[in-house]
Amino acid sequence: MTAEDRPQPTAGEMLAHYKVVERLASGGMGEIYVAEDTRLGRRVALKVLPAEAVADAERLQRFQSEARAVAAMNHPNIVTIHGVETDRGIHFLAMELVEGKTLRKLCLLYTSPSPRDQRPNRGCRSGLEKRGGGGGGGGGGG
Repeated sequence: MTAEDRPQPTAGEMLAHYKVVERLASGGMGEIYVAEDTRLGRRVALKVLPAEAVADAERLQRFQSEARAVAAMNHPNIVTIHGVETDRGIHFLAMELVEGKTLRKLCLLYTSPSPRDQRPNRGCRSGLEKRGGGGGGGGGGG
């Protein structure tokens, strides 16, 4: 089976030592799943690189570089990366699972011109600036 032919993970499936619970979201760099870390007994998010990206050496390199860059940061508005994994040709990041609204939903909620209503956006901007996104979006959303 080639990378392009492989199915996406399903609930109950194991990826390395993570048991997939459910699909959470989809974004430009892959699918996000809620999973159970069976070694540490905690819920995590798995960001699975799409099959077509695995076949593209440049996209695979970008995925791994992004993981290293985020793992090097420590900021309350940036998720913690627990690991970069590969299992049966499926490349994925294991990261902190943050419960709540997505960044996209929060940004839509807080579009008021009032400075008081913009407080959550300051935290988002702070994390994006730390990441190097300059507050203009650039890669959060999933």
